[in-house]
Amino acid sequence: MGNQIKPSQTDQVITSRHSMRGFLPKTVERDLIEQILRTAARAPSGTNMQPWRTYVVSGNALTRLSTAVLEAHNDPEFKRDPRYKYYPDQFPEPYLSRRRKVGWDLYGLLDIKRGEKEKMHRQHGRNYQFFDAPVGLIFTINETLEIGSWLDYGMFLQNIMISARGHGLDTCVQAAFAPFHQVIRSQLNILDSEVVICGMSLGYADMSRKENSLVSERCPLHEFASFISE
Repeated sequence: MGNQIKPSQTDQVITSRHSMRGFLPKTVERDLIEQILRTAARAPSGTNMQPWRTYVVSGNALTRLSTAVLEAHNDPEFKRDPRYKYYPDQFPEPYLSRRRKVGWDLYGLLDIKRGEKEKMHRQHGRNYQFFDAPVGLIFTINETLEIGSWLDYGMFLQNIMISARGHGLDTCVQAAFAPFHQVIRSQLNILDSEVVICGMSLGYADMSRKENSLVSERCPLHEFASFISE
């Protein structure tokens, strides 16, 4: 107890990951994407069901998808209709404070002030351009599967992010795509039985963008871990 453990190479890859919101127009080779997905698929899943389904989008297909979703985002008549609930209706503490802090930290870097709704709307719309990343991923799960498979899915997503970092790439996971599943479904020919969970931007981070300097805080160990020995 109290000894300083040297971080492993894996630890360093994990802790170097944070969400990037601006990417360089540098191609990510398909062979590399395939390697990352094959590695990520080693994630554990209950009875080895492997509930993940991934759509890898680039080039003209990415442009068409981004344009279609962004048009829906900018249309006040479009009905957002996610098929699952990510957030509660009301946030208890400490979750409310954490949520507000990371949001205002981001807006502060972008010089977006409280009440500037149009600027907020445009920044949120950057999600649907995959923050200019050359590769967008859309993830779905079969509607019949239960919460255990969703937990398994989270491990798969984390594996993608960590494998990407190990190859010098960066990512941003985006639940913001879920309310636009109708548009995404029509663009990518996704079956009605598949629930759109989220998207992910994948590429080489553009570190000249101010928003990429944001590294969200983590609460100290004693706030989330209890060690019980007797």
